[in-house]
Amino acid sequence: NNKTMRVLALVALVAVVAAVPVDMRPKFENGILRLPIRKMETLRSINRQYGDVRIGDLISQKYQGGTDPVVISDYQDAQYYGQVSVGTPAQTFNVIYDTGSSNLWVPSSQCTQSACSKKTLYDHTKSSTYKANGTKFNIQYGSGPVSGFVSQDVATVGDISVTQTFAEITDVTGLGLAYSVGKFDGILGLAFRSISVDYIPPVFENMVGSGKLADSVFSFALGSNGADGELLFGGIDKSKYTGEITYVPLSNETYWAVSLDGITISSESVTTAKRAIIDSGTSLLAGPKADVATLAAKVGAKPFINGEYRVPCSSVSSLPSMEVTMGGTTFELEGSDLVLQSGIGPFKLCILAVVGIDVPAEPLWIMGDVFMRKYYSIFDYGNKQMGFATAA
Repeated sequence: NNKTMRVLALVALVAVVAAVPVDMRPKFENGILRLPIRKMETLRSINRQYGDVRIGDLISQKYQGGTDPVVISDYQDAQYYGQVSVGTPAQTFNVIYDTGSSNLWVPSSQCTQSACSKKTLYDHTKSSTYKANGTKFNIQYGSGPVSGFVSQDVATVGDISVTQTFAEITDVTGLGLAYSVGKFDGILGLAFRSISVDYIPPVFENMVGSGKLADSVFSFALGSNGADGELLFGGIDKSKYTGEITYVPLSNETYWAVSLDGITISSESVTTAKRAIIDSGTSLLAGPKADVATLAAKVGAKPFINGEYRVPCSSVSSLPSMEVTMGGTTFELEGSDLVLQSGIGPFKLCILAVVGIDVPAEPLWIMGDVFMRKYYSIFDYGNKQMGFATAA
């Protein structure tokens, strides 16, 4: 297997998954598939409620050097989920659509752990299109193992069905509270096959191969102010952005990674890292710990708990902007974009939406949902490039 790198996830997403209303169902027309994605509460706030002392352990490495079993995120920091169906008749799951990983996995009916009791479980005995594989599937999380076995069945996103090899998970120990309290069932990875466990073809690669999409591209429009978003397969929605699209070539076909020219605060550099990864499975921004400490100092943020930095809520409106330069183009994040606010009145808390991670292979910045909410993000699989435009 190719050597993989994966980035940490910090605080996962979680929230009550209500029955999906009709207007949340995918729509497919003229080779374009519109998939509504819903926003969930991150586990960091859930942890404050539950007092889970293991949160520090859960901040593990997602982009980490190594071989199988692959070390990837705890999905402690994902925030948007959508639907995928597996089997005939369809068994429907809520999954995190994650551009920072490449495999599809769902919990198996053979999972007897309590964390699986509240999930939608895949039962291959009820699918007429199931084909056994049985290869062991292992992912090692920072807090423990997640494992199961490989199967094949029909996977359906909207009206597009593909024959898909995926993992049935029977041991979810490594997901901890993120999975027990959270309501997402599984993960659908949207990165490249080169980092897929067992080199299994990703769902989007198979969707492209089906010939049903108008173009080999997908794009994210993440809602602001708590709103839901949309994941568009097969094209670009011009109503979701303003101005021109800036395209940046990928640095390689593993993650959706591009060359990073620089990051500045008040015109002063805060990093020497040369690569950035666009990751829908991470809600925050993440960078080398030393860089983040420098950035925090420049915006007046003080160390808080679990690697977080706290900002005086009274100073949010006057925080300096952060400028990220990729492909020769500078993308600005205003000071207010860099702060997560929760609570009200005397209980209001303002946390810097940037966390420190150190990746052994190389210094990296992760442009998670904080960046993707500000900039409509186009993942151009066919031309091996990223596109960015100011979100409408």
